[in-house]
Amino acid sequence: MREALVRHTGTVAPLERSSVDTDQIIPARFCKRLGRTGYEDTLFSRWRQDPDFPVTSARHAGASILVSGPDFGIGSSREHAVWALRDFGFRVVVASSFGDIFRQNATKNGLLTAEVPEEGAARLRRAAAARPDLPVLVDLERRAITADGLVVTFDIDEYSRWQLMNGLDDLQATLSKGEKIDAYEATRPGWLPTTIGT
Repeated sequence: MREALVRHTGTVAPLERSSVDTDQIIPARFCKRLGRTGYEDTLFSRWRQDPDFPVTSARHAGASILVSGPDFGIGSSREHAVWALRDFGFRVVVASSFGDIFRQNATKNGLLTAEVPEEGAARLRRAAAARPDLPVLVDLERRAITADGLVVTFDIDEYSRWQLMNGLDDLQATLSKGEKIDAYEATRPGWLPTTIGT
């Protein structure tokens, strides 16, 4: 099981860009590595050549919440985009819209994608730009993001919310119902195929 995410407090890295595709998050040439970790140096590799790029600037060092413009994570379905964000230290990405496959990959890897109205995302980005050390609380139970009097509610489907709050990926969610699966298998006629546990 991975770490459950119910409430997370951190600082924000503001990304004033829209339509951020997965090739911008992690270029394809870095997707040839084996394993699911070790991608932190590849995140936004083209953009971070600019020392003023806010996500990787010293002003926002240690930020664990990324707040982007709309259409974050569009493009190819590479899971590496989520791995790079997690390896860099992000637990939450906030935007007004996400690529569908990116959102699914994020949930499976313990990264919360909090969908908010664009005005709310813009206010969070402005607040973080003015005060990089501003603590921001993301509360998955309440579906709310709060920072110094600012409250922004977000949408997330109920199943993804349950998975994140319980620290489960799809396989772990299935295995958590092991007793029910065993009970069902015990009632099936013996001539039908069965699954054999490891």
